[in-house]
Amino acid sequence: MELLKLFNLSPHRFRITNFVGGIKMEAENEIRREKYVADISSIREAEVRIKSFIHKAPVLSSESLNAVSGRQLFFKCECFQKGGAFKFRGACNAVFSLDNDEAAKGVVTHSSGNHAAALSLAAKLRGIPAYIVIPNGAPKCKVENVMRYGGQVIWSEATMQSRESVASKVLQETGAVLVHPYNDGRIISGQGTISLEFLEQAPQIDTLIVPISGGGLISGVALAAKSINPTIRILAAEPRGADDAARSKAAGRIITLPETNTVADGLRAFLGNFTWPIVRDLVEDIVTVEDNEIIEAMKLCYEILKVVVEPSGAIGLAAVLSDSFKNNPALKNCSNIGIILSGGNVDLGRLWDSYRK
Repeated sequence: MELLKLFNLSPHRFRITNFVGGIKMEAENEIRREKYVADISSIREAEVRIKSFIHKAPVLSSESLNAVSGRQLFFKCECFQKGGAFKFRGACNAVFSLDNDEAAKGVVTHSSGNHAAALSLAAKLRGIPAYIVIPNGAPKCKVENVMRYGGQVIWSEATMQSRESVASKVLQETGAVLVHPYNDGRIISGQGTISLEFLEQAPQIDTLIVPISGGGLISGVALAAKSINPTIRILAAEPRGADDAARSKAAGRIITLPETNTVADGLRAFLGNFTWPIVRDLVEDIVTVEDNEIIEAMKLCYEILKVVVEPSGAIGLAAVLSDSFKNNPALKNCSNIGIILSGGNVDLGRLWDSYRK
């Protein structure tokens, strides 16, 4: 108990073993959890908060894809989520976490599309305004979703600096609450509800492969999954043309890129100061893939799973089928793999163009 007082830890928050080494290990685990902006408690609270608004996305499997990959694959279809992507979970949790005074002035964000649409829809459900900063060149279908859900679109240049600058100006003018696309504990907690469902639907999963960009999705998924099953392996999938997360893991610090070049428009953001510690500590490895591998994985989802996915959503399958994954001896024991099909908002014009290249 003296050790708990020394670190200002609460006895009821973790199990105390009856040997010194055990107490030390438990205390260290508690300290590690304390430094993250979300945890299993905030994720379970989010689950209760958003349960009546979200879809419980189904899990699909395919013997054909199992044969191609040499593993048992389980696909969590967040492409069927409201708004067409997993983002609605985090946005809904953030919006319904606000008190009435905060909510009255509305919410603001910057996003290339899926978070923008998700926040617009969540704000519409609560009856408050949503101010959405969207970079030029965002997929038409995602912009149309924002407008369909009543979001007020404000355009910016495609750079992160421009997006953040315009969003800051909107904040000053409106007094609205900023809901960051990924670097926000409420967002991370909402995304973590995916793991609560997924591991209930397919408890045999020993490995999760998750798209990575800003890190909100994989942070929530990792925190929840590791709390449920500490031995589960968390892997990220990233486009080679936007491989800042892989470089960050290798360097041990956040690395940003001067530019990104990938068909996966939803995976061009960089890790944030809240998501990076979780990715650093809980994500075992990051598999990078080429755009042609992503497009081929999309094709397989269409032809075999009969599911519409966007490039960002197909990258988990692309990673599993990649030579770098198949030939990595450290991953040979990944037998039952959960893949999150994170979204299905496809700009069909761009899709057909990519096939013709």
